[in-house]
Amino acid sequence: MKSKYFLRRLNSAMSVAQWCVLVCAVLTFVTSPEQYGLAIAEAVLFLVLVLLNFMEKKYRAHDVAEYAEKLSEHMDSATKDSLMNFPFPMVVTQLDGKVSWYNQDFAKIVKGESLYDKYITEIVENLKWGDVLRMHEGITLDVVYNESEYSVSGSIIKPDQKKDGEYLVLLYWLDVTETNTLRTKYLNEKTDVAIIMIDNYDDVMNNMEDSAKPQLISMIDRKVNEWLSSTSGILKKTERDRYLYFFEHRYLNKLIDGKFSVLERVRELNEGNKAPVTISIGIGTGGEDITVNDHYSRMALDMALGRGGDQAVIKDETQFKFFGGKTKEHEKSTRVKSRVIAYALRQLITSKQRVVIMGHKNPDFDTIGAAVGLSRAVKNRKKPVYIVCGEHGSGVEGIIQSLRAQEDCEGMFIQPHEADALVDDDTLLIVVDTHRPSMTENSGLLEKAGEIIMIDHHRRSTEFIENCSLVYHEPYASSACEMVAELLQYTDSRVALTRPEAEAVYAGICLDTKHFTFKTGVRTFDAASFLRKHGVDTTTVKRMFQSDLAQYNSRSAIVSRMKMVREGVAISVCEDRFDNPSVLAAQAADEMLNLDGVECAFAVVSTEEMVFISGRSWGKVNVQVILEKLGGGGHMTVAGAQLRDLTLEDARQQLETAITEYFSEQSE
Repeated sequence: MKSKYFLRRLNSAMSVAQWCVLVCAVLTFVTSPEQYGLAIAEAVLFLVLVLLNFMEKKYRAHDVAEYAEKLSEHMDSATKDSLMNFPFPMVVTQLDGKVSWYNQDFAKIVKGESLYDKYITEIVENLKWGDVLRMHEGITLDVVYNESEYSVSGSIIKPDQKKDGEYLVLLYWLDVTETNTLRTKYLNEKTDVAIIMIDNYDDVMNNMEDSAKPQLISMIDRKVNEWLSSTSGILKKTERDRYLYFFEHRYLNKLIDGKFSVLERVRELNEGNKAPVTISIGIGTGGEDITVNDHYSRMALDMALGRGGDQAVIKDETQFKFFGGKTKEHEKSTRVKSRVIAYALRQLITSKQRVVIMGHKNPDFDTIGAAVGLSRAVKNRKKPVYIVCGEHGSGVEGIIQSLRAQEDCEGMFIQPHEADALVDDDTLLIVVDTHRPSMTENSGLLEKAGEIIMIDHHRRSTEFIENCSLVYHEPYASSACEMVAELLQYTDSRVALTRPEAEAVYAGICLDTKHFTFKTGVRTFDAASFLRKHGVDTTTVKRMFQSDLAQYNSRSAIVSRMKMVREGVAISVCEDRFDNPSVLAAQAADEMLNLDGVECAFAVVSTEEMVFISGRSWGKVNVQVILEKLGGGGHMTVAGAQLRDLTLEDARQQLETAITEYFSEQSE
């Protein structure tokens, strides 16, 4: 290092000296003409120094080139030596797959005497050469050959960059059979956790003779044990209506292949029970340990119950998988949960400075009715309340205008952007008629509110508001308004609903039940009776659902484009643009369902930004499962979806694909 530094300094000094000599020669010639000989001598010295400097640079460049050439030769020799003695099987082919060279370790794999001029795809048939050529930045793929598994890696190179020549493909083969076997064995022996729960235990038992109850319980136990007899695990009955099952992961695919037949076996039991028995299964798998899988199983069971029960749900580290869910939700006769939720609601309202109520985008009668009903409960606690309401239809506007006429409703309805300034840590946020953050009027409020209450009746989807202090989610309920009507009866001893408020809640029930036709149970009529006592005029509510001639013609235009895509399934795709596309799609789907031979109907309309799909069914076809494949949701008989950045034709194709997949799954 010191010698190199000295040489660099010497070279710099020589360069400076030669220019100094030149300057001296010029000065001598100009200032002292009599010393002409000295000036010539200095000029000659300058030329000598220039020549020496030039020769020194030339020799140095030659030394550098010679050193680089020797280094290249050493590198080529090292490369060749490495290839010849590479510790793993290796093969070099031309770009078309013809073998150019291979080592002995690779020859042992293929057990061939001579592989030259043969194509690698003829030798290893499972190797997809097209995939190899597409991996320009680095080849990495798995290949199975002669019952062994190999991890193949390599690259595509050009041997001589200076000359035009063909590219070569280098492939290194690493035998990972034993590693994969151990990995598979490890994964198969991990413990999965399943929770099995009888959905409607209390309702079934309350309607049975005491003498028949032990027989039914025994038959349920037997069916569950028979179903699990082909697997090896530990089954424990932890409660009267709940089982806990630990089993090795290897048996999970067997349960999946059997489509969880225990669901149907239990449903078919007839031991004196008037209502069919249904069970829900939540399975946790893929976690780091058994505690994580236990958490997953509870999440899966909550998902199954939130979707109406009578189904199995598998939860791993990335997703939910659903099986079953063919029956309608069973209405629960007990109102204990409603009373408990009402008490907790009252406490949370009292603990906060203000309350903000928010529903889904494009609110309908059910959303507004539920919000208005809850606003009365807040006012009874002497707390300020606001309802977030963005763009909406003309029917909803009529309810809002009638409420604004009330003295205590002035300023209650606010725009989504106005809520940002109101919501803080001292605010209670109540979300009604949706459980999906992306569907809310202003999802940013979910992060700002001090406490969140969620009240919804839709079957649960994979997207869910997680940070709730209180969740009242009952998919058996006909509507959010029915749930709110029940809560109001327990929130205060005397509920002072005004007539417009009661009619708003009643309209929400009428909307989701199609005027007490769909999803109507005893509790639905009880809620309607409660509202009727507060002055509901059914004629006035009926008028809320009236449409003008233009809306009627638009709805008829959608229905007129209906086509049957398979037996009992109708789809209408309308290219016309409407003012209220989501409302018209829902109304058109209802109209289509009234036609002979239609078991389920889908109406597809659009705006410039979005495609709306509304699905309706008599119950044989689960439209919620179909539209869930498109990112939508709802209930078995009533569901919807909203698709962005798609044309109507693309939306139609996706819908038909989802329908085909649904019926294929049902036939398996």
